[in-house]
Amino acid sequence: MPPIIEVRNLVKEFGPVTAVAGVSFAVLQGEVFGILGPNGAGKTTVLECIEGLQPATSGETVVLGIDTQREPVKVKERIGVQLQASSYFDFLTLTEILELFGRFYPRRLTPRELLAKVGLEEKAKSTVAKLSGGQKQRFSIAATLVNDPEVVFLDEPTTGLDPLARRNLWELVREVHREGRTVVLTTHYMEEAEALCQRVAIMDLGLIVALDSPINLIHRLPTPYEMKVQSASPLPVSVLKGLPTVQDAWQDSDHAYHLAVGDAASAVPALVSWAQQHEITFEHLEVKPATLDDVFLALTGKQLRN
Repeated sequence: MPPIIEVRNLVKEFGPVTAVAGVSFAVLQGEVFGILGPNGAGKTTVLECIEGLQPATSGETVVLGIDTQREPVKVKERIGVQLQASSYFDFLTLTEILELFGRFYPRRLTPRELLAKVGLEEKAKSTVAKLSGGQKQRFSIAATLVNDPEVVFLDEPTTGLDPLARRNLWELVREVHREGRTVVLTTHYMEEAEALCQRVAIMDLGLIVALDSPINLIHRLPTPYEMKVQSASPLPVSVLKGLPTVQDAWQDSDHAYHLAVGDAASAVPALVSWAQQHEITFEHLEVKPATLDDVFLALTGKQLRN
């Protein structure tokens, strides 16, 4: 099956600033594809070029077989776009706004269907100003779906939401995906990308520095696990470093020992066996898998959030 989105050597310059510096990737039909990176990485600019909202300096962007640089109007009939920030008519109800938006498309869903999808049926006669932050984001997704799109673009959909509202929106994104739509989203939350996306492109300074499934990106790390050990007795760091697949070991200021581990299934039994032989009891033993934040740090030398 051919990709539903193809981006080839995309470059976007704003005067002397190169926001996107030659990006290529493809998105498969029915996929939730994430673009992950810090603010200023070029995520939004990539999306806007794909959607036909920004002209590219060079390169190609094709969605559903449509060249979005040459035919930006044509592609908009078949995609849904949620921007980072949206403004709606102050004195129209949610139903009236969706009815108005629907009139721009030959194919559309009814306001009642859309509000039911996002759990806002009871707010049908309210204005946007009367909605909470999470409700506004859900309504924004309802507006994105007004033309029953095949591909949905969500630009940092949960920024500024509290943890509960964020997870509620995650479930809404999953529901949109279960309906058979392809979803492309940008985020700077590593846990969001891990929770929602089948594949993730990590961006930094206008470039894609890695692209794969979250679990594969994590397992590419030399030490995809960290072990934390606390004991009433001092532990020799040299012994810890000699355990199977342990790449490094150190003691922190709280007298806990940390081990950077390549294979936790080998290191944990070896550590426990050694402790039993020396009659050492652990007060705490924890194995923590690496995250996309660790991947980003390994690839770029800086934290994901900045």
